[in-house]
Amino acid sequence: MAHSLEGVLVVDKPRGPTSQKVVAQARRLFGTRRVGHAGTLDPMATGVLLVLLGEATKLSGHLTLDDKRYWAVVALGRSTDTLDAEGDTTEERELEPGSATREAVLAAIAAETERSEQIPPVFSAIKVAGQRAHRKSRRGEHVELPPRSVRVKQLELLVLEPAAITLEMTVSKGYYVRALARDLGARLGVPAHLSALRRLASGPFHIDEAVAWPPASEVTPIPIADAACRSLPSARLTERGTKRARLGQKLEAADFSGSAEAIHGEPGSRAVAWLDADGQLVALGQRRDATLYAVLRGFNAR
Repeated sequence: MAHSLEGVLVVDKPRGPTSQKVVAQARRLFGTRRVGHAGTLDPMATGVLLVLLGEATKLSGHLTLDDKRYWAVVALGRSTDTLDAEGDTTEERELEPGSATREAVLAAIAAETERSEQIPPVFSAIKVAGQRAHRKSRRGEHVELPPRSVRVKQLELLVLEPAAITLEMTVSKGYYVRALARDLGARLGVPAHLSALRRLASGPFHIDEAVAWPPASEVTPIPIADAACRSLPSARLTERGTKRARLGQKLEAADFSGSAEAIHGEPGSRAVAWLDADGQLVALGQRRDATLYAVLRGFNAR
């Protein structure tokens, strides 16, 4: 299957490999060094991982901004240093009858939905003084991470067992489901860890369109323009606007077909996918002030 592809491939990552290992495998399979991903999944996690091929690697920082949907199992009775099943045990004890009643679990879930900040796991890729927090933690160094702004849009109890809670949730960028396991356990007064995690959706990309990994047959990535328009607002450029955008020049409202102000929103708003008359992605752009629009990332003409 060694041939060069471009676009966004929605992968169903299996349990075991890191997201970077999937990227390395994709480089060999598709014969290109230009491979990246959007939205890291821990080795234990499965589900939607966006693999970016060729020019689509330029979309990386924009595709990670969307909400994520997960299915998760929180195991009660044991906590770990990594907050998941692969970590070393930090506390373990037998659960007393009634320690996780339905009422208590629902109350803990309700409290979680009100969250506006979350303290990330110390075993994470967040940088502290230029080093990844997980590397410092593995060396036994004390790591203290400040809380980060997050949103919990939906959190639903699916199954409640004596020692396990199965949940489905939709959360913002930057939310750690491993930290959810830690915090639910704390509210219930029992040690807990994340025992299973599956990403069901990353923004508009869903598990039902994902391909098994590694693929057993030919795959067709989502074209770059289609992927960009699924995640971002889009605007059509005039012929002059297309030329100016390809040169990296600033654009004016007259360089767009339609209402540039309405599409771009306020200055500094999220990027917009700029398309030419044929629907090809020319650039990602942004409104800079009342009259000017700037290129953030340009894309090669095809």
